[in-house]
Amino acid sequence: MSRIVYSLLTVLLLASCGAGSRQFKIDGHLLNLNQGEFYVYSTDGAINEIDTIKVEGGRFAYSTPCTKAGTLMIVFPNYSELPVIAEPGKKVSINGDAQHLKELEVKGTDENKLLTAFRRQIAKESPPEVRRLAAKFVEDNAETLAAVYVLRRYFITDPAATDQRQTEQLVNTVNKAQPKNGNVARMALYLRTMKNGTVGAQLPRFTATDIKGRAVSDAALRGKPTVVIAWATWSWDSRSQADRIRQLLSRNRSKFNLLTINLDASAADCRRTLTSDSTATVNICDQLMFDSPLMQQFALRTVPDNVIFNAQGRITDRSLSTDELERRLKSLLMIND
Repeated sequence: MSRIVYSLLTVLLLASCGAGSRQFKIDGHLLNLNQGEFYVYSTDGAINEIDTIKVEGGRFAYSTPCTKAGTLMIVFPNYSELPVIAEPGKKVSINGDAQHLKELEVKGTDENKLLTAFRRQIAKESPPEVRRLAAKFVEDNAETLAAVYVLRRYFITDPAATDQRQTEQLVNTVNKAQPKNGNVARMALYLRTMKNGTVGAQLPRFTATDIKGRAVSDAALRGKPTVVIAWATWSWDSRSQADRIRQLLSRNRSKFNLLTINLDASAADCRRTLTSDSTATVNICDQLMFDSPLMQQFALRTVPDNVIFNAQGRITDRSLSTDELERRLKSLLMIND
């Protein structure tokens, strides 16, 4: 009898550690939001696609397969984002007021508790103070996933983080604390690539396939000024930037090249968004999101991001705002419209 009981307990234990342990779950309740839909994506492979979370009566629930820890980004209807650390077999709750998204609390794991405290600490600080606090957070919590997110958000992908030496030191600190974390290793590789992506650097050699299945290479971009833009369907700012420059291209077709790198996990989503695009834009979506080799080759940080090459294939500007990008192009090409 004891053997039978032991066997049953073993089966139950294995079952409880099976599918459930490879799921990550989120539930939540938001005031002042009755119905809606959020996008969910990951910059580091925690999930491999863009998903959605539906809100009914202010409440929502979400579950996704999760085989490795990483960061999920929840995109709200106003396009603000909330980072959530996902871990296999864990569950978190998100609560707060939809009118005060910066104050949302993510509870359920130590990592998310740590990240929530940091977000609240910087909520009303100036950008220089935010960066100082972010650096201290990374140094004090280098062994955590929260530190990896903060490092990426405030130093790797933020164009305002211009102190390359500080960023390298922080990456080295986290890399020593987490030597087997592939995401940190990719950050170190990105920093090495960035040294070849400064103003004056040469247009990189590359080959790719556009969303229509046609081969694309650097050879097709030489001889005219070229703009490269990183964008995604779930990022309103990046869609707006890409659309503005496409409109400029449609009025000045022969004056410059436009290459867009779409970071959606699905090329079909990209194609649907570009159905009405009749410009000569070269659109690429390799479905690798932030792991796209093109992001490294062009030393692009995030979405939106951009780089301008002159007719000689040298970088003249990078990481401009949409207004700055349009003004710079008009000046470079002597366009008056």
